[in-house]
Amino acid sequence: MQREGERQSYGLSPVKYHGKWPFIRIFVFQEPLSAAMSVVNLLMHFTGWLSFFLLVNYKLPVRPQTKRTYYEYTGLWHIYAILSMNAWFWSSIFHTRDIDLTEKLDYSSAVALLGYSLILSLLRTFNVKDEATRVMFAAPILAFVTTHILYLNFYELDYGWNMKVCVVMAVVQLLAWAIWAGVTQHPSRFKLWIVVFGGAFAMLLEVYDFPPYKGYADAHSLWHVSTIPLTYLWWSFIKEDAEFCMSTLIKKAK
Repeated sequence: MQREGERQSYGLSPVKYHGKWPFIRIFVFQEPLSAAMSVVNLLMHFTGWLSFFLLVNYKLPVRPQTKRTYYEYTGLWHIYAILSMNAWFWSSIFHTRDIDLTEKLDYSSAVALLGYSLILSLLRTFNVKDEATRVMFAAPILAFVTTHILYLNFYELDYGWNMKVCVVMAVVQLLAWAIWAGVTQHPSRFKLWIVVFGGAFAMLLEVYDFPPYKGYADAHSLWHVSTIPLTYLWWSFIKEDAEFCMSTLIKKAK
């Protein structure tokens, strides 16, 4: 911070130190805004998942023979919720205290979530219900994501390469959802479009980085802020998707 004070006195812009912008610490929080918003995102996913769990298990009818939900993607969304909460938990820890361990856990958790989200987007948009076909969709992506995580942890934590991998996985799933929303007659497709296009604009904050304003709000922290309302809309879409699929299946059964 002394060096940054000197640079500011000469009218120079902030620079990164070991890949990180200089932030003003608050108590133990090295990046206070990003840490706080990570916690809020974790809570948003928890409340979203909890409302989804209560919906499919206690509000919607279940199959009379098996007592299982009519919604074929219930288990997949439960896994998604666990991975999401795990990723935001380690994000909050990493932005609180940046050491090698917390950095690797944060990056690995984010990659795992993105990879699984990509798989889930393809399974839902292609309406894949057969277990064997699901495995065929998931296996190559799981293999790539696992290899990438091992590469980051045990060979080289290459920030540039990791950013490219994450952006590609994010763009592919956003395109899958956007195209599906355009061709389907899903009643909640407008919410999905908002999430897709909002997520695409928010992703620009990750690509076009800028230094923290007043030492607190950089591009990454603002991305954390932008994902909060998108998460609320996302879980709202998931719940309405469960209701839509259930009603469709019941109509077919009748």
